[in-house]
Amino acid sequence: MAMALRLHSLNDVKMVGRLTRDPEVRYTAQGTPVCHFRLAVSRRFKDRNSNEWREEVAFVPCNVWRESAERCGQRLRKGSPVFVEGRLKSREWQTKEGQKRTDLEVEINRIQFLESMGEGAGAGSPVAAEPSVDRVPVAVGGPVEEVPQVDDEEVPF
Repeated sequence: MAMALRLHSLNDVKMVGRLTRDPEVRYTAQGTPVCHFRLAVSRRFKDRNSNEWREEVAFVPCNVWRESAERCGQRLRKGSPVFVEGRLKSREWQTKEGQKRTDLEVEINRIQFLESMGEGAGAGSPVAAEPSVDRVPVAVGGPVEEVPQVDDEEVPF
């Protein structure tokens, strides 16, 4: 008798990077704020052939919702360092020419600003105070606030 293999689902992303441009805050038709930005995340490695150090950079699209989205729009700028946690989400749309496109982006459920709000915030200055953490509201040990699924047609990007 063959047993069915049961796989657990895991979709967890953690990254530290810098914004490639100023964040863009928009609102859905229902008035829900969403902030979109791209993170540049890098990895250093030693090339086996040349024995030289190299850097590989990935540019990752990210979305954050609700109050956290508004705070991101107020606090972050091009070059701002952040730590994000979230999940991968696939989004489909059609171009003006009718071609189907697919994008893979990170839907953030926790973001930590790695710069203080003081002078130079967003300009790549070193951390001068305790970094702040912005979490999407989810209760622990009490009633869980369900984060509603967002229809892809509702996303204003």
